[in-house]
Amino acid sequence: MTVEQLWQPVPGGSGTYIRELAAELAERGDVVLTGVRARGSDDDLRGLPGSMTLRRSRLPRAVLYEAWTRWRRPAVPGPRPAVLHATTWAVPPRTAPMTVTIHDVAFRRSPEHFTRRGVSFFERALEIARREADSIVVPSIATREDCVAAGIDPARIHVAPHGVTAHSVDDAQVAAFRGRHRIERPYVMWCGAIEPRKNLGVLLEAFAGVVGDTDLDLVLVGPDGWGRAADDLRARLDTLPAERVHVLGALSWRELHEAYAAAHVFCFPSLWEGFGMPVLEAQAHGVPVVTSRATAMEEVGGEGVVLIDPRDPHDVAAGLREAAGPRHAALSAAGQVNASRYTWARSAERHIGAYRAALDHAGERA
Repeated sequence: MTVEQLWQPVPGGSGTYIRELAAELAERGDVVLTGVRARGSDDDLRGLPGSMTLRRSRLPRAVLYEAWTRWRRPAVPGPRPAVLHATTWAVPPRTAPMTVTIHDVAFRRSPEHFTRRGVSFFERALEIARREADSIVVPSIATREDCVAAGIDPARIHVAPHGVTAHSVDDAQVAAFRGRHRIERPYVMWCGAIEPRKNLGVLLEAFAGVVGDTDLDLVLVGPDGWGRAADDLRARLDTLPAERVHVLGALSWRELHEAYAAAHVFCFPSLWEGFGMPVLEAQAHGVPVVTSRATAMEEVGGEGVVLIDPRDPHDVAAGLREAAGPRHAALSAAGQVNASRYTWARSAERHIGAYRAALDHAGERA
């Protein structure tokens, strides 16, 4: 199993997926796990099970990714595994039956939201998965449909939705979080990396429409962004009342969940996601969610969401008012029920099915 995405200080969706899946597979007792990573210290591999053997390549991350996608070498270090699982687009050479996780193909839907180099890398990795993978894991039906459209045999695709893990947060922790960040009013929360497809500019325009007639603040959580999205954020923030917008930046895992628990509404108007884990994280804390219609977020959000057109700031503003209004309690309860259905144990069981399918397919290829 590749474990590369855990090097970030606060792992994003892919890093959370690797950490939680590895923990659940180790807990089962019927899988022996080996983690594969680029050259470097193992200190940053946070949360991996102690029973998991770790093997490092001799190459640093950037060089290893290029070597894997361009030249299909070097092989993963150590003995040949029973199944090789590439958990992201960094796909090693197929030296054993191989499962590849495809989180999304957003680079095909909106290539303008990515760098030219990034799109090239993703396209090469997609071709490798299409050609070499014995089974494909996707987190949603939406991503499955995108993969079929990209030419992947649907018989090889296995839908394994992520689980959700929400740390318990009590009232004292919520009060302390508010105090540290000087947040007094109820607030709408958004989180993510500030990049174009996250659509933060439309949320800011929508918030400008509700700030004058509600007591809601806006709390933005996530790392600094790049390109037009970051520039748009800075420009639009200047047009909003400074005391009503709180830009918190990247938070620790614990404080991120305190932010969720303290929120009144969570808004996630992303243009496209492969799954949309923040939707379930917010729901697990009982926070009503406003998110994008006809996306994976609608698929996983169940009845605990208000659906909006993410390109229409007036519709987003209406969604914020609805989620904060009389339906708030019902949306909160429905969201918690929905989130409880998404467990890492269920996800791990479906991954085991994909591994077995990889073994069967490899046997047919032999």
